[in-house]
Amino acid sequence: MVDFLLYILAGGAVGLAVGLTGVGGGSLMTPLLILFGFPYHVAIGTDLLYAAITKAGGVLPHHRQRSINWPVVLWLAAGSIPASLLTASFLSSVFSDPSEYQNLLTRSLGVMLVLTALVIFWRHRIMGDRQPSVDTDERPPSKQKLYYTLLMGALLGVLVTLSSVGAGAVCAAFLMLLYPHMPAIKVVGTDITHAVPLTLIAGLAHLIFLGNVDFALLAALLIGSLPAITIASRFANRIPNGILQKILATLLMGLGIKFFVF
Repeated sequence: MVDFLLYILAGGAVGLAVGLTGVGGGSLMTPLLILFGFPYHVAIGTDLLYAAITKAGGVLPHHRQRSINWPVVLWLAAGSIPASLLTASFLSSVFSDPSEYQNLLTRSLGVMLVLTALVIFWRHRIMGDRQPSVDTDERPPSKQKLYYTLLMGALLGVLVTLSSVGAGAVCAAFLMLLYPHMPAIKVVGTDITHAVPLTLIAGLAHLIFLGNVDFALLAALLIGSLPAITIASRFANRIPNGILQKILATLLMGLGIKFFVF
């Protein structure tokens, strides 16, 4: 019971950070679970389902605002979901024990945490003069861009399945670079909408192929984080979250280097 309450508090802390700064829960939750002593594979598998559930609530508001580019979501998913399933199947068929692929998970987590930190540091430079409004004129994507989107989705599918990190910040950075005329609100809506099926399928793949999900831990994290995200979001505009984002980015950078090197 004490441990369960501790995990609720951990979920609440991550929820507050997400609500105040917008930094993805996956990049914070997985390292935290590992520091709590959970095996890498259990932390990653559980966090993927956690991410799917916490992000799902953001899809409907964006759909109502018409701030989702559905063709881009479908092309991303066409690459990411098969890649995620193939990655989990590969781990299951090639390795007989989680300890055999822990090094691969560790390195992947380190790389994705560093990438997430860099995206947070350079977010404004990547966004450039992008307009925030959903009504901004947006050029229809060319076939070449859609193929690049498919490849980007496949890459994300592999990396997110291996690390549970990147479905949010890293995907958004890719979208901003590949679609410079997409309004900022549509980048966010498209990113969140694609992250839900990706993390859900990746989490289920970890569960079915590898057994890497702790449902008691998942329940505790959700009990703590869902109310915390809602409460913190109401105060986000009153707090200089740029400073908080940089602090979190520095922390993620340090953790990423630690997981990659050690």
